[in-house]
Amino acid sequence: MSGLPSPTVLRVVLVDDHAVVRTGCRRLMELEPDLRVVGEFGDADSALDWLQAQAPQAGAAAEVMVLDLSMPGRSGLDLLRRVALRWPSLRVLMFTMHDSSAMIQQTLAAGAHGFVAKSRSPDELIAAIRQVMRGRVVVSDAEPALPQDAPAHTQLSAREFDVMRLLVEGESLDEIGQRLCISPKTVANLQTLLRRKLGVNNNVELLRYAQMHRLFGA
Repeated sequence: MSGLPSPTVLRVVLVDDHAVVRTGCRRLMELEPDLRVVGEFGDADSALDWLQAQAPQAGAAAEVMVLDLSMPGRSGLDLLRRVALRWPSLRVLMFTMHDSSAMIQQTLAAGAHGFVAKSRSPDELIAAIRQVMRGRVVVSDAEPALPQDAPAHTQLSAREFDVMRLLVEGESLDEIGQRLCISPKTVANLQTLLRRKLGVNNNVELLRYAQMHRLFGA
């Protein structure tokens, strides 16, 4: 034996609704001696159930969560908010194809420790996992940072931003309520609030706003 100390192993949990992405990430991390995937889930509820079953504190289960944004059921933003409140020691790295500056700001405000777009290289993802575990905030954005006179959508709450994204994707109030686990009435109220904040009167104007600001790939 060489007598050299073994590297500290970081336990990682993957949350992404695409099995191909999860498999690719897991195999990538299997090549790294200091990373070990201890759980992988295709939706936020399954990940939440697993965390709750492991221990009162997430540190007993994993140190880093690699989290997608758009998933069936609860969104990644909703899971992020819950993790930030209940397990603040669990570092969360967002790994998503939605890489607008507004989305990056929303996730960091909700408690994320880093943001890596899926268009980035595998090496950048691995490096980001290690950096967020060291306490650094990692942002590999595709757009410049928002200026101080940021547009109106940066003032939306995380829930209002969720509703806006789903409206732009063409979902009905009932469908949005089912995905976010809230009532259609609550969705309608959030729609009214976000329209007022953005200065739009209907979903056609909302789509135009999203296209003008390059949100959600609109």
